[in-house]
Amino acid sequence: MAALESPENHIKATATSTATTSSSTTSDLNFSVRRRSTTVTDSPSTEMMESEDLKSNGKECDKVTNENRSDIKFNYRPSMPAHRGVRESPLSSDAIFKQSHAGLFNLCIVVLVAINSRLIIENIIKYGWLINGGFWFSSKSLRDWPLFMCCLSLPAFPFAAYLVEKLAYQNYLPQLVVVFLHTIITTGSLLYPVLVILRCDSAFLSGVTLMLFSCIVWLKLVSYAHTNSDLRAIAKSIDREDVPSISPYVGNPYDTYFKSLVYFMVAPTLCYQSSYPRTESVRKGWVVQQFVKLIIFTGFMGFIIEQYINPIVKNSQHPFKGNLLYAIERVLKLSVPNLYVWLCMFYCFFHLWLNILAELLCFGDREFYKDWWNARTVEEYWRMWNMPVHKWMVRHIYFPCLRNKIPKGLAILIAFLVSAVFHELCIAVPCHVFKLWAFIGIMLQVPLVVITKFLQNKFRSSMVCPFLHLFISQAERLKSGTSDK
Repeated sequence: MAALESPENHIKATATSTATTSSSTTSDLNFSVRRRSTTVTDSPSTEMMESEDLKSNGKECDKVTNENRSDIKFNYRPSMPAHRGVRESPLSSDAIFKQSHAGLFNLCIVVLVAINSRLIIENIIKYGWLINGGFWFSSKSLRDWPLFMCCLSLPAFPFAAYLVEKLAYQNYLPQLVVVFLHTIITTGSLLYPVLVILRCDSAFLSGVTLMLFSCIVWLKLVSYAHTNSDLRAIAKSIDREDVPSISPYVGNPYDTYFKSLVYFMVAPTLCYQSSYPRTESVRKGWVVQQFVKLIIFTGFMGFIIEQYINPIVKNSQHPFKGNLLYAIERVLKLSVPNLYVWLCMFYCFFHLWLNILAELLCFGDREFYKDWWNARTVEEYWRMWNMPVHKWMVRHIYFPCLRNKIPKGLAILIAFLVSAVFHELCIAVPCHVFKLWAFIGIMLQVPLVVITKFLQNKFRSSMVCPFLHLFISQAERLKSGTSDK
């Protein structure tokens, strides 16, 4: 009888048996999974829901398994073609900038850590431990420490500025007198620390800290006076109905609050305003972590200065009295540790310290820097690496110059001039060396701004160095010329 059955009946019987077998296998699998789930949960409703989910998941898994088996059976045969299209090599000129290089970046980090670890060990073995605390802190009494004097005296200048603004708000002082008093206050807040440092033989770190602190106070006082002067002018315009009702300043009337000035003087910003974006709470654990990082990176920065930079400088000849090649070699030898110190300084101050201060004060706007490492020109770099100073320059120098019909190029030059003066003060005064090296170095950035902007306009590429872009374009031209021939 079985031999006399028709082929159709045989196929049906086979399909039925296969379906029965697969269904029984699925039911056994679901039953075994269901038995496992009952050992975990006790609720009947939970068991039913989990069994239904496991049934659907089991069907999906069976479907995916069957598809994978089908792919292995038909798509990965020896006769299937392995080359199915035109592709470029990852390092070719057409594809190198269209992919991620995270692996190469990680490899460079590993190599960099290995090389510098070897150099550190070699330096310690050759020269020993060169850390000298006398370079950082003086053993003199506190009365000869400029930073201690600064902490006692500099807060008097913001208080004087507040009194001037309070009298101006009550219309007791005319505008010219207010400007004159603010000029005296801001100038005194900068000249007084300079005289203290020059008269006292203090430690280098104390002098630099005092100058940075006094420069910050000067910038804040200028912003406080300039902003309040503008708010007074707007308030008078509102009284005369010269300002439209849609003006954004109408909802922020001019007033003077001592609490606002105190918060501004300790906040991580240089631009005064009556209120700032605030966060809800302080993350204490996060603050502790950032403090630990600050201590570690500050110590590493001091180690590089004492162990590498100071010995190189002491053992070097005068740059204008020795051999030119020797001077170039010394400069190149100093470039790497100087770069590490600069990166550590940036990370410690702009990321760790300012974020710690912002967290403790619930200061919301924490854009202290942008991605300056992706800057395409020198101008973009100066706009992105120090956002508090950049916002101050734009708000109180650049746009006021433009409103007074000063050309854009001259306004940029004035901003660089102000920056060069403050760089010279922060370097020359603590070192007691007035050679204008810092001033000249900052002013030389102006021609670099012009040159890099010209190159950026000529070779428009956001990710490629202009010279590399020029090389790639020339190679593409040669390639196209060869293909035409």
